[in-house]
Amino acid sequence: MSRPVTLFTGQWADLSLETLAEKASSWGFDGLELACWGDHFEVDKALEDDGYVKAKRELLEKYDLKCFAISSHLVGQCVCDPIDLRHKSILSEKLWGDGDPEGVRQRCAEEMKRTAVAARLLGVDTVNGFTGSSVWHKLYFFPPTSQEDIDIGYKDFADRWLPILEVFKKEEVKFGLEVHPTEIAYDIFTAQRTLVSIGDYPNFGFNFDPSHFIHQFIDPVNFLEEFKDRIFHVHVKDSRVQLTGRNSILSSHLDFGDPRRGWDFVSPGRGDVKWDPIVRALNRIGYQGPLSIEWEDSGMDREYGAREALEMIRKIDFAPSTIAFDAAFSDE
Repeated sequence: MSRPVTLFTGQWADLSLETLAEKASSWGFDGLELACWGDHFEVDKALEDDGYVKAKRELLEKYDLKCFAISSHLVGQCVCDPIDLRHKSILSEKLWGDGDPEGVRQRCAEEMKRTAVAARLLGVDTVNGFTGSSVWHKLYFFPPTSQEDIDIGYKDFADRWLPILEVFKKEEVKFGLEVHPTEIAYDIFTAQRTLVSIGDYPNFGFNFDPSHFIHQFIDPVNFLEEFKDRIFHVHVKDSRVQLTGRNSILSSHLDFGDPRRGWDFVSPGRGDVKWDPIVRALNRIGYQGPLSIEWEDSGMDREYGAREALEMIRKIDFAPSTIAFDAAFSDE
């Protein structure tokens, strides 16, 4: 049996949830991965209004859609980041407050705890998101940066996230970090280091998104095989390397969609992600959760892209074989 295909609503938050649900249902999606921004899923309302969660469930049922996960990338990013004015644009006034960096981090940490409770109320067991990182900006080791400097960053992550994860554990909800440049884990080695820093905490794992590995020249299948017990959720998203000899994978401070960039996100199926090996790896590790299309392509109409991506992943996804193909050759 193939896996359910959902649509991540983060890039559609300008639309009301009902408008998007009607569209997604008509396109053939099985469900929605609700973003915790726009009116798609609001944590404060879920906790304060007894009828809010019920109304969200009824809306999804109206369009024959399911919800397997919610996502809190924006708030999670601000738990560990060095806070600056960029973060103001992704936070509510309540969470931003007076903008004092430590105050922002602490308020966002509390909001992540509340998000775990809200997820349980909605009936989902997975929250996807970012963690932020106090050491991402130290990626290039100059001025000279010691391992002790980096260790401080991983300790900061553990100190801030372990209390959050305790609430997730209590609520029987998992947190899936989308491994991604700017996060505490952005590749295989930093993901290993992240798990070590929190003692392999059982409720912490990964939202696998291959698009973030391609321009780092990491084989996404290696990540799946390395963390087969920690793949809590999967995004279907694509990217394309477009190095010309004049640009670089650092993207030259150019906006997404600028053709001069050394890489860019493109609609699933149109980039460098090889989906067949990924599906086979998901089968090997026993992942049967949703495949959630996160559509990003600055050069394509998003409704066209969402429908095309759905068709692509439905075609490429398949269940593993239950028999050996040559079993019929035996005369026993």
